[in-house]
Amino acid sequence: MLGTNGEAIAREVATIMGYPFYGKEELFKAADEMGLLHDVEKVQIKSPSLLEKFFSDQPKIYLDRFQSVIYEVAKKGNAVFFGKGSTILLRSFDCALHVLVVGSTGKRIQRVMETNNVEREVAEKMIQTSDHEKRGFIRYAFDEDWPNPLLYHLTLNTDTLSTDTAVKIIIEAAKAEEIKACGVESVKSLGKFSLQRKIESALLEAGVTSSHLFFTVEDTDSVRLFGSVSSSVEKEEVVRILKGIKDIKKIKNDLTVLTMR
Repeated sequence: MLGTNGEAIAREVATIMGYPFYGKEELFKAADEMGLLHDVEKVQIKSPSLLEKFFSDQPKIYLDRFQSVIYEVAKKGNAVFFGKGSTILLRSFDCALHVLVVGSTGKRIQRVMETNNVEREVAEKMIQTSDHEKRGFIRYAFDEDWPNPLLYHLTLNTDTLSTDTAVKIIIEAAKAEEIKACGVESVKSLGKFSLQRKIESALLEAGVTSSHLFFTVEDTDSVRLFGSVSSSVEKEEVVRILKGIKDIKKIKNDLTVLTMR
């Protein structure tokens, strides 16, 4: 939340724990290394316009690729993510500690005024706009309510808590056995989630949107296709698209060609 010192807290946690920090710029750098910077730059942390939602698949393509970047980074190991829907993307990952930093409107306005050297009216608008865009993005991307307390292990109110105190609480929680106990399967799941997003975006970009075509990611490098397509040409095209994704080494093709009578 803008005006809660959330980013400063996250950066300090990363520094003390010796973990890489991933905010907007750091994720852009990771995307660039993966050859996905162009797509990731198109992701706005707000809901797309109605025209974009109903007449283009591009917002979904960009979002899928952005999410695949987060999964790829997360599977490398210890890291601190700041925002960008990472809490929801990593909620099924047992080793992740999810923290929400909040504050009263008055305190948030005061901090934004001091940090940005703006008048109260401007600070209020900045906070309203930020909250509205984040809420819209989380609703569009994940069909979730952004400040839903059930998405987080910890909620810290910085009206009273200092940055140092908040950092100490988070670090102590991150050291808990329940968070540190992470099996191989948990890490592998991140690779599977990433591959799923890559497949979804590749099929959408190619215009393959059949409601009868399905796939499952069976491992970090293998995929099963099933369902039906309208022709053998379409069946071959789907396989060609998936072979273009470098992570895929094995494709089990159980697609059926429907014969129209």
